[in-house]
Amino acid sequence: MFATIPDLLRLVAVPFFGYVAYRDVETRRIPNETWYPLAALAVVLLVWDAYRLFVGDPTVVAFQRRRFLVAVAISIFFIIPLVYGFWLIGGFGGADVKAFWVIAVLFPVFPAYNLWELGVGLNFQLPYVRPDLPVFSLTILSNTVIAGIVYPIALAARNAVSGYVSPGMFIAKPVSVDEIIEEYGTLLEFSDRSLTDDLSPSGLREYFSWRGLDLDALRMYLQWRGLTLADVREQPDRYRDPESLPATPNDPGDGAITDGGTTVDTSRDGAERDPWGAEAFLDDIDGSAYGTTPEALRDGLDVLVNDDVVWISPGIPFLVPLFAGLCTALVAGDLLFAVMDVVGLV
Repeated sequence: MFATIPDLLRLVAVPFFGYVAYRDVETRRIPNETWYPLAALAVVLLVWDAYRLFVGDPTVVAFQRRRFLVAVAISIFFIIPLVYGFWLIGGFGGADVKAFWVIAVLFPVFPAYNLWELGVGLNFQLPYVRPDLPVFSLTILSNTVIAGIVYPIALAARNAVSGYVSPGMFIAKPVSVDEIIEEYGTLLEFSDRSLTDDLSPSGLREYFSWRGLDLDALRMYLQWRGLTLADVREQPDRYRDPESLPATPNDPGDGAITDGGTTVDTSRDGAERDPWGAEAFLDDIDGSAYGTTPEALRDGLDVLVNDDVVWISPGIPFLVPLFAGLCTALVAGDLLFAVMDVVGLV
């Protein structure tokens, strides 16, 4: 048989993650309900495999059962807390965490696809490279990290070719302010001083402490005020004055690119001194604008009204390298183990 029925059903993950990777690039938003069908399938297939190994197949030996239990335990009790920890420190987004929760349950052990059963003249099994520790979700995670490394290298090469060289060229790209509303990412500000001015630990930390304004928060702010960025750039002194805040602000939305606003110019009497109305905005929305502080919003707006080209860090739509990591894992297997094997480390 080419593969077990559970392993064949697991291939549904390929088009599914291809879809969510596309959504991640286009909108940076994956609704929670998107994950429910695949999560339910993952649980069913895990129970199916457990029944087959422990009850349904008398040819299964004790060693296979132990390997299955160890792999499932590592996948669920190590991978899931690990990615949750990355989320807590800001390394992963919410959708990234949910994706790996699903991966941990759907792929705790290596699937097996026997090409010789297809009569195609290929006498081997996929995934091709299998490490000694048969935890497939761990292989997908390591392949994802390898795929993600390609992005900053490509970004730096693109910036260098374009003549934009900066300490942030590996994580950011230059964008015209006129186009920034159509971008996702974080606005960065780089120090003008030379890197060699102060080589002390505190000096280097200050140099690389790039403050940033999340562009989703910027769109929420403009929506809330009923302004466009062109309005703000045309009359920055007017809109920096908190007296220009609308008496009845708009719903700020969630900062998606599809959000828009109309010009509103109803003054709010007695507003406290609050440049750009940044504090009033954050207080009024009664929530977090992606962790934005009044200072970050003010600094970002000051940059956007003074500069024509700014640096933004687009971030890595993590579901894209995850999709690449999944596909390479299903075909090539564990890339890190393969490299370590070649150099004699395993």
